[in-house]
Amino acid sequence: MNYEKYLSKTVMEIPPSGIRKFFDVADKDKEVISLGVGEPDFNTPWCASEAGIKSIQKGMTHYTSNSGLPALREQIAKYLKSRFDVEYEAEKEIFITVGASEAIYLALRAILNDGDEVIVPEPSYVSYCPSVAMCGGKAVPAKCYVEDEFRLTAKNLEDAITPKTKALILPYPNNPTGAIMPRKSLEEIAKVVKKHDILVLSDEIYCEMTYGEARHTSFAEIEGMKERTVLINGFSKAFAMTGWRVGYACAPNEIFKQMLKIHQYIIMCASTNSQYAALSALKGGFEDGFAEIKAMVDEYDMRRRFLVKRLNGMGLTCFEPKGAFYVFPCVKSTGMDGEEFANKLLQENKVAVVPGSAFGESGKDFVRISYAYSLASLKKAMDKIEEFVKKYRKN
Repeated sequence: MNYEKYLSKTVMEIPPSGIRKFFDVADKDKEVISLGVGEPDFNTPWCASEAGIKSIQKGMTHYTSNSGLPALREQIAKYLKSRFDVEYEAEKEIFITVGASEAIYLALRAILNDGDEVIVPEPSYVSYCPSVAMCGGKAVPAKCYVEDEFRLTAKNLEDAITPKTKALILPYPNNPTGAIMPRKSLEEIAKVVKKHDILVLSDEIYCEMTYGEARHTSFAEIEGMKERTVLINGFSKAFAMTGWRVGYACAPNEIFKQMLKIHQYIIMCASTNSQYAALSALKGGFEDGFAEIKAMVDEYDMRRRFLVKRLNGMGLTCFEPKGAFYVFPCVKSTGMDGEEFANKLLQENKVAVVPGSAFGESGKDFVRISYAYSLASLKKAMDKIEEFVKKYRKN
């Protein structure tokens, strides 16, 4: 049977994730050390897990409102005000989604008409461009370079804008590079956004993961930007709750209403028990001064500094990332691009990393390494990578 005539051409033309094949091989071969997964290796805070369990035991297993638990939305509003000085009205501007990924898709679906263009900084997370395509839009890359510490510059944004530009996706702290956007850089971006009257989808899922003196600034906090920003966040990274699938979107009410309409029809509501867990996680954060998050970030920071030192020492030049939990070393010194490097490293030395090309053409000479793994695993992997690099290094 010829299924092609039944299938969506748009979906068929979207390539599979460039990350998944490395995960799949690593899963099948128990000898492989995988450094590819963007998932915290910490457990969900017990207070959150306990709240989820108790909600099941108490029979709290029915639908919530489409927007989510009112108490959770109010707690999110309190969190955003307390941590990032951004004010949202819980009832009219915040709703709960199935992870941040659903929030991204809903925002795009709510704003895009066929042919609208969305600027996506490159390298960036693999789902943005396919999501734009599935919503009828066209993703336009704005290349970011290591010389700029992979920040989106106002000039690069300006160069990517056309009369068809509808929105910008602003994914900082960034996956895969670990780049951040300081306030001054965001203010420069804001001038271009206002000049061209475009919207911004600010994916701030790694907002709690910054290092040294770096602190996250929400784009919605920049003067005049809240009214044209959809702020996207969730519990997966900061609270180690990837499997619970709880995210949220904050948007001006007119955009909020359209996003919620789509959510009503395709999802109904996020998992009730996961929402109770998320509520407890946030309450617990306020009670302990977010000490549990700080302890996790301190551990990531130690691993980050270890990897940057080891990679630079073996000749894989690596700028110092200030956010998320990834390093993005250049592998050109081996005479290979990221795709060849990742494939050979997996086959010969049993270490799985992700080729930078999975995140856009400008990442082709890089690989992404996650440090959401124990220090012991990272040390073992670095020894194997150094052995591999010595074999192939050209200079």
